[in-house]
Amino acid sequence: MNLAIPLAVAAATVGSLHSLAPDHWIPIAAVARARGWNLRRTGQVALLCGFGHVTVSAALGLIALISGTAVVEAVGARSASVAGVLLIGFGVAYSLWGARHWIMTKLHGHAHQHFDHVHDPSKRTTWMLFVIYCADPCIAVVPIIFAAAPLSAAATLAIVIVYEVATIVTMVALTLAARAGAGAIRGRWFERYGDSVAGALIVATGVVIGAVGW
Repeated sequence: MNLAIPLAVAAATVGSLHSLAPDHWIPIAAVARARGWNLRRTGQVALLCGFGHVTVSAALGLIALISGTAVVEAVGARSASVAGVLLIGFGVAYSLWGARHWIMTKLHGHAHQHFDHVHDPSKRTTWMLFVIYCADPCIAVVPIIFAAAPLSAAATLAIVIVYEVATIVTMVALTLAARAGAGAIRGRWFERYGDSVAGALIVATGVVIGAVGW
């Protein structure tokens, strides 16, 4: 039996299953709802973040082939906690940014109108999310790359691509589903505090990831 076929199935399975973890889609969906992104924009951001995530993961696999698994295992052991800290920090900052008018009113008795003229932070937020996902690689793909190493370069590359596609497709699908579901949340309170709510949800996700070590 051709070894490439079961390895491709394993790569697709690992890619899909590990993307079910909440940190792979909740942060993007939460920001998308708070910012009012449509499904197309949401999908584009999820695609970008997914690409960064899987590219770093595959790169770690290639590094492991050259340097051995010790370094990569050490990186993997820290990646979950680092990703959790990054998510918590991003969530806190985003929540505070969302509450800027309320905070300024409490501190000074009036809101600072110049906040209304700040450029839309969506682009900066997108790249911050991208960095966070790059910092959270999946080392479960490393054994698969090791197993595929004796195969031809083309077969190994094909298996890596299968893993990347499965991961990205699952991330995008879950993010879009969550965004569509969150669209049912309406009300003046959400329009006012939506960014803070999204930040709090991201913080909660980071706490869970850091505690569970997903």
